[in-house]
Amino acid sequence: MARTHGSRAEITGPLVRAEARRLFARHGYAAVSMRQIAAAVGVQAGALYAYTPDKQALLHDLLDSHMQELLAAWQDDPAAPPLARLEAFVRFHIAFSLDHSDAVFLSYMELRNLTPQNHRRIADLRGRYEAALETILRDGIAAGVMRLDDPKLATMALIAMLTGVTNWYREGGRLDRRRIGDIYWGLARGAVGAD
Repeated sequence: MARTHGSRAEITGPLVRAEARRLFARHGYAAVSMRQIAAAVGVQAGALYAYTPDKQALLHDLLDSHMQELLAAWQDDPAAPPLARLEAFVRFHIAFSLDHSDAVFLSYMELRNLTPQNHRRIADLRGRYEAALETILRDGIAAGVMRLDDPKLATMALIAMLTGVTNWYREGGRLDRRRIGDIYWGLARGAVGAD
């Protein structure tokens, strides 16, 4: 029997992905076996291959779906002032990152474990997201409301700073999400020379 009695594909498939994401984020991709994922889901190891060809494909799928969800969720308004767009990006990125912290961790820490072809695919998606922020920064420079020597470098630095919140934030801690967004927005304004 490959599946636990009563399990269904529409439940088991998403559970495989969720448990793989959780285990990869906690222990690292290389340290987690397909057998461990199967045990966490409650199926025999062989049953996992009904949902993914192998562990590499599972990692790629997790990273790809995270980037697709991120790109679909971010909405820029090119008609808005550049500083308003930057603030929207800052607050969006923090909220999305905190809501998807395991996926964010995988996207940064496990990219190195992808095959070259899979790595290119995820890097292209990440490049699209980075380009969205870089466009805002370039528009801010053109409008005279931001002062930056290198918008591409500033893009990478801002994203690293914003993503870093996932390393230390704990629900119920000293600062709530709104206050964190306010503080990071102040930091971002300074970083782009808007103050």
